[in-house]
Amino acid sequence: MTSPEARRRQIVELVTDENGLSVEEISNRFDVSEPTIRRDLRELADRELIERTYGGALPATKVGSERSFDQRIVQGLDRKRAIGRRAVEEIHNGQVVFFNCGSTTLQIARQVPEDDEFVAVTNSPLIAIQFGGEENQIEVTGGSFRSESMGLVGSTAEEYVRSSNFDLAFIGTNGIDGEGTLTAPNEAEAGVKRAVIANTARSVVVSEVDKFGERTFRQFATLNDIEAVVTDHDIPDQFRELFEETDTEWLRGVEA
Repeated sequence: MTSPEARRRQIVELVTDENGLSVEEISNRFDVSEPTIRRDLRELADRELIERTYGGALPATKVGSERSFDQRIVQGLDRKRAIGRRAVEEIHNGQVVFFNCGSTTLQIARQVPEDDEFVAVTNSPLIAIQFGGEENQIEVTGGSFRSESMGLVGSTAEEYVRSSNFDLAFIGTNGIDGEGTLTAPNEAEAGVKRAVIANTARSVVVSEVDKFGERTFRQFATLNDIEAVVTDHDIPDQFRELFEETDTEWLRGVEA
């Protein structure tokens, strides 16, 4: 019989090799209960050998580094779809809508009804391809390709955004800290987000609740700068007062 410590070592190897697994998948692999696996994952996360996620685990990342887009696009997929279903309710015919690059904003694009008529602008080649079969006008910012986010960034992208006016924008974030500051992993991503918010009538940030209380390298806005946040679950209690103080709308995702 495998010892608990040997099992935990194998869990780290599996999670790393497969770029993340759910609690259910790990439980089935080792034929042990899900509560036992959750305890294993908590201990491994405390030792910084893996990263806990909602319902599973991802490989540990080095300080200041980012998970790959392939990791993020599958992590919390159902929650991102729920965010997407609520976010598309904000789109109205005739608008110019900006879709920031990211795994959550990609799910918004995939939820857009086929009969919606609007101009879609994005710095994400993946989102542009998603809209490729639609009759709507599609505009791409241009810029330098960044594989970590599968997005276009840099001076070309920022200049395109600064020369535009958007009715609505969907923007991802890597963290919302306790003071309401929104952060990105690097300046290239943050620069595009700042420009979008400055040129948008209604900025909507999309974020899973496990990013609340997190902070990454570069600040790009505060809750005072945006109009709404769409999340997958109820926001943590400590953030409710902050949302009221900043007059920021909280919109909950729609489950299937």
